[in-house]
Amino acid sequence: MIKFFKVLFIPVIVLFASSVFAQQIKLSAEIEQALAKVDTAQFKADIAYLADDKLKGRGPGTEGFQMAVDYVVSRLKSMGVKPAGENGTWLQEVKLRKATTGTADAALTGQNAVALTAGKDYNILPNPSKPDVSLSGQLAFAGYGASEPSLGYDDYAGLDVKGKVVLVVRGAPDKFSSSVMAHTMNPTSILKAAAEHGAIGVIICTADSAARFGAARGGQYSVIGKDGTVVISRTFYSDDVKVLGQFSYPIFNNLVKGAGKNIPALLAQMKGGQPASFAIDAGVKISYASTYNDIISYNVVGKIEGSDTKLKNEYVVHSAHLDHLGIGRPVEGDSIYNGAHDNASGCASVMAIAKIYSGIKNKPKRSILTVLLTGEELGDLGSGYFAARPTVPVKSIVADVNTDMPTIIAPLLSVTALGAEHSSLAKQVDEAAGYLGLGVEPDPEPKQVRFVRSDQYSFVVNGIPALHIKYGSKTADGKNNLNDFVAKWRAKYYHKPQDDINGIFDFAAGKKYAQLNFIIGYLVAQDDARPTWNKGDIFAVN
Repeated sequence: MIKFFKVLFIPVIVLFASSVFAQQIKLSAEIEQALAKVDTAQFKADIAYLADDKLKGRGPGTEGFQMAVDYVVSRLKSMGVKPAGENGTWLQEVKLRKATTGTADAALTGQNAVALTAGKDYNILPNPSKPDVSLSGQLAFAGYGASEPSLGYDDYAGLDVKGKVVLVVRGAPDKFSSSVMAHTMNPTSILKAAAEHGAIGVIICTADSAARFGAARGGQYSVIGKDGTVVISRTFYSDDVKVLGQFSYPIFNNLVKGAGKNIPALLAQMKGGQPASFAIDAGVKISYASTYNDIISYNVVGKIEGSDTKLKNEYVVHSAHLDHLGIGRPVEGDSIYNGAHDNASGCASVMAIAKIYSGIKNKPKRSILTVLLTGEELGDLGSGYFAARPTVPVKSIVADVNTDMPTIIAPLLSVTALGAEHSSLAKQVDEAAGYLGLGVEPDPEPKQVRFVRSDQYSFVVNGIPALHIKYGSKTADGKNNLNDFVAKWRAKYYHKPQDDINGIFDFAAGKKYAQLNFIIGYLVAQDDARPTWNKGDIFAVN
């Protein structure tokens, strides 16, 4: 069936189903010319600067990160983008707190009371809100810690955990899709479900006898708001849940056996979609201290104003994280983690999108925000803060199109749109991909749980439809095994100092990523209707 709809300054856009069911669109000559002018040389130059050794890996709060901030602000200014940060600036201040566990003591209580050894039997993650915590409570096993009754699965159904510490294992029922699985396995989701059911602590248990268990290393980062409260954290949800910890396999196994059950049977039942929760006739007593180190970093926020008198007050976000890992453990004599692909390439893509807009006199109806984020490598923290407390009214943001490590190492022939399957954004993805002759595929690597591993997830959990375009499997030789090439590349370059400008690049693929993301965002910005969640979707806002 042929559909027609009107786009600003374009008489008609024609939609039709092609032989591969991708919808085709026509764009104005003005937009086509601007798309064609995406400069691969500038794309390379942006990556080369941001991944230069002198930026020392762009760690948040460092001089190198500030150099990256100054660079992208200068580039955006040159393309006519306006500041949209705090107080008329380009910046949103993000206070990052590194919390580290100090003294910690734990013991099982009840008939089989026993002291536990830190690092051998248990670990306690630091608390970014309270420097000193003590608690005691009965234990209960709450399966995966998932509470999704709308999906036919609830580990808390019939289980009283008020005032108790829940034991959970990581995983999800086989019937969950990869993105739903990734969401429910996220520690924040586990903590949220525990808090909503009245639990005072969560202990994630090792369910594999062969798995290694040792002392937790390093600190955990959170974002602290201007009022001193924790705004975003991947290891803390609220003061109601006083502890997030870990139990080793022997401790967990003994508790399960004491309840007359066994771990393999529990796991099999849960994987099959049937909760296996139960009360435990034992308790736990925990006390621990946390120490803090706070640093200041920034999100960079720019605006391209829309043309409609009303809809220009709504926004489509193009995001990419600006930070990387800084200086770390040397690999092959190099200790600077340059982050050329991860994610200087994504930042270059956002700047290319801004350049396309600079070549278009007739702007879309809605406004565009270009948001270069801090703290992604620390747990999507900059995006979490921006999505929760944006520099524009939160309800005015209608969608996020995120770019993180597009992996421009081979021709881009097909894509997967992580997260688009949950909302009406799938329509714009199909239209934009069809225009560029790209296939659209399901996530080829669901076990990588990429949906929750980048900044689009922060927008999703704040009720904003979002997506993240990644490569598909299609290759020019017809073998359609790009994943194999990416896996080899990832082993050598991902999160290593070797990810610099001297690695493998296909800048023509980078150009196509930018064009694709631009078209997706443009179509959303032109549509009179806001994007909507699919009916009954797990992320739908009631």
